[in-house]
Amino acid sequence: MSPDPNPAILIAAISGRSLAAAARRAGFRPLVADLFNDADTLALADRALKLSGSLQSGIEEERITGTLAELAGGDRPVALIYGSGFERRPEMIEAISRQFQIAGNTAQTIRLVKNPAGLARLCSELSIPHPDIRFDAPEHPQYWLTKLAGGAGGSHVKPANGNASGQEHYFQRFIPGRNLSALFLANRQEAHIVGFSRQWSSPSKHTPFRYGGAVRLRRYDKNKAARIEEWLTALTRRTGLAGLNSADFIDGDAGLNLIEINPRPGATLDIFDSDQTPLLREHLRAVMGSNITLPAYKGSTASAIAYTAKAISAFPKIDWPALTADHQMSGTTLAAGDPVCTVFATAPSAAAAMRAVKSRVKELAVNWRGDSP
Repeated sequence: MSPDPNPAILIAAISGRSLAAAARRAGFRPLVADLFNDADTLALADRALKLSGSLQSGIEEERITGTLAELAGGDRPVALIYGSGFERRPEMIEAISRQFQIAGNTAQTIRLVKNPAGLARLCSELSIPHPDIRFDAPEHPQYWLTKLAGGAGGSHVKPANGNASGQEHYFQRFIPGRNLSALFLANRQEAHIVGFSRQWSSPSKHTPFRYGGAVRLRRYDKNKAARIEEWLTALTRRTGLAGLNSADFIDGDAGLNLIEINPRPGATLDIFDSDQTPLLREHLRAVMGSNITLPAYKGSTASAIAYTAKAISAFPKIDWPALTADHQMSGTTLAAGDPVCTVFATAPSAAAAMRAVKSRVKELAVNWRGDSP
């Protein structure tokens, strides 16, 4: 028998749409398990099943392996790629790995980079600047943030305000400056930077650092880029990082500070993926230790999340324009602050792409009740 020209690949995430799109670009048939099974994901997937869980509580551990086995069916997926939803519970990765070949970081690697005290210790040993952390309430809370260990998306980040950190939470010293995210491919020995992006927040009343969007930078200081790659290679050798990952930094008067490592393909996959050099193909090559190819980019691409400001009892039917994805389906009940869709824009420069995508979000907001442009 000749090999399948379009082999199946399993995808598990809170939202699997961007990974499914990346799998299609790389020539795979995506089998997607996520919390939403939205229209875009269903259109991209060869098959899809909903995972049990919610945005608030995360993916339910008990049923995930059974759901994935049902999804795989008679196919023999080449691997399973996971997205967001597993950093807080790496034991789920261990359970999945007993049934499927995982193309990504091991549970042990996730624990090494997502444990706040462990990452702080590694950064100290490797001379990588990293904000102070603590688990007891700071004397001057105005200089600190509180975060959820393994949290993602920015909604868990809040000013300390004297609050106790509580179970699974910790304090991190606030570092003023501009945020910077590095997408990189790792092969357990070396890290190779794919590109840099800047992210912004879409604050709400209770989530001042909620993720708003990101823009791919056309250029970044070469000396700083080389330093970051050295740091990420040192971390890769110590932790065994593999495949696509991202690292978040603050670039300020005090220099660069590593804030956290995201040990999986993340929110910027859409703005970095390429038809010419599909990143999921390079992700698999990096995991296997094979030679990789880094994409070349022209211009800039930005993506942003549009949220509803107020509760909507039945989401209206919308004729969605091009360069949008992750659409809420008509008739859906939404709470205030729920995501409505993802919006994209391209432009010759990062600044122009960022302006364009923010403008498109405002224009689209007139389509759902209770929001203003």
